[in-house]
Amino acid sequence: MEGIFTYIGAIVGHGQMLFVVHLILVAAIIILLARMAMANLRAVPNGTQNVMEAFLGGVIAMGKDVIGEEKARRYLPLVATIGLFVLINNLIGIIPGFESPTSNINVTLVLAVVVFFYYNYEGVKAQGALPYVKNFVHLGDMHPAAKFAMSLLMYPIEFVSHLSRIVSLSFRLFGNIKGDDLFLWVILMLAPWFMPMMPMVLLTFMAFLQTFVFMILTYVYLAGAVAVDEGH
Repeated sequence: MEGIFTYIGAIVGHGQMLFVVHLILVAAIIILLARMAMANLRAVPNGTQNVMEAFLGGVIAMGKDVIGEEKARRYLPLVATIGLFVLINNLIGIIPGFESPTSNINVTLVLAVVVFFYYNYEGVKAQGALPYVKNFVHLGDMHPAAKFAMSLLMYPIEFVSHLSRIVSLSFRLFGNIKGDDLFLWVILMLAPWFMPMMPMVLLTFMAFLQTFVFMILTYVYLAGAVAVDEGH
């Protein structure tokens, strides 16, 4: 945000380059965590390996309730990578002097587009293009003329509904993190020398919550694309 001091902004300015450098920093942190977790693998994990295994286990447990354990493990690389990326992006903005890249709509929009194209690709791959589109609407047993008329109404609505997921995914994350950054900015202006602990705890909780919401919605969209009821 223009006018807010950041360490990186003091060097590169407060333009798009600020978010690019923050994204590079987040990527470096994620790579470092992965290397630390895999540096000395043990049957009984400890340290970073323990944290990362707990995170991956939580992602699988989350997906198991939505799409089943087999598919939850299948889509674990996508959901866990997005989750870890979003979480680190969210958390880094809580540290004074840094800014959350997820408070930029360009970042959240790219994430939403990736999820959108991936779940549609998986749906077409699992069902075939025509059956996948056909399953957007289930009209049941109706008179052919009435079914055709309802199809003309429902299919455009469903297509718009699917496209709106890009907007909902991106703007939900962007809006919440942008609001958190503004809230933290105001708090630090009012009490610059005394770190307000309760707001920091609240913002940390919100960072985890928004990550959870993004991951669970990714699993929900994947489930809707590939988990077709036997009756259809």
